[in-house]
Amino acid sequence: MADDVVLSAPLFAGLDEEPSLALVASMTAIAVQRGDVLFHEGDPGDRLFVVREGKIKLGRRSNDGRENLLAVLGPGEMFGELSLFDPGPRTATATVVADAVVVELGHSELIAWLQDRPEVAQQLLQALARRLRRTNEALADLVFSDVPGRVAKALLDLSTRFGEPVDEGIRVAHDLTQEELAQLVGASRETVNKALADFAARGWVRREGRAVVLLDVDRLERRAR
Repeated sequence: MADDVVLSAPLFAGLDEEPSLALVASMTAIAVQRGDVLFHEGDPGDRLFVVREGKIKLGRRSNDGRENLLAVLGPGEMFGELSLFDPGPRTATATVVADAVVVELGHSELIAWLQDRPEVAQQLLQALARRLRRTNEALADLVFSDVPGRVAKALLDLSTRFGEPVDEGIRVAHDLTQEELAQLVGASRETVNKALADFAARGWVRREGRAVVLLDVDRLERRAR
């Protein structure tokens, strides 16, 4: 279970190999399938997770049933660490987007481990700060960017983590449904589909089910600004 993917998580950044491997060995691996829920918004937060394989989405649901995706996480990324610093109910629901393996660690075990390694707490705080920065950017985009701009930015962000170079450009297997992609950019499915169709007509992207090939990254970057 001790592999480079798990060790690339912020929890282990800057640590020597021996203590990192010791902590990984104490973590529990869980295989989950698309649609499985690891925890619901409002549940007690008592453990941290690292994605080893697959994809996990973090989302919130409004009182009228609408859902907003906060993030889509892949290998080497972690979630559930917020309650370590601010004990309380989960602020989002974690759902499996693509069949995955996650490793989990109880907060009581993690806190005991952190007491001897305060530098790890700093790494975790930096990871939280990066997530907060992305959240602030997403809020600004909702106010200042139109839907096509947000779609272009979302595709580029997904490509940095899930993209693979191909002859024509970058293939991004995001594994999101049309509805989930719309939730990620905070717009209706119809509006997002219209933007994607326009991008495809211009030759910027090619749609392939739950994947997309970015054919003209430069144009997408300009549209995302």
